[in-house]
Amino acid sequence: MTRGDQRERDRQRAQARKPVVKGRDDGLTPEQRRERDAKALQEKAARKAAQATGQGGICRHLICSHLTSGCV
Repeated sequence: MTRGDQRERDRQRAQARKPVVKGRDDGLTPEQRRERDAKALQEKAARKAAQATGQGGICRHLICSHLTSGCV
């Protein structure tokens, strides 16, 4: 067996071990995807702003059991 043949077989085996990479299969056009992502970012920013003003949410301290607006 020649060295060239072994290299080729190793390449084939490595290719077979690689996971199959699928493209974006959500059925959206790039414009629709942009709109969806923009909406998600706006919602996330609104949640973060509401949390920063103390309009809800539960305190994350382990010893507290009150709303964030009353937490020190």
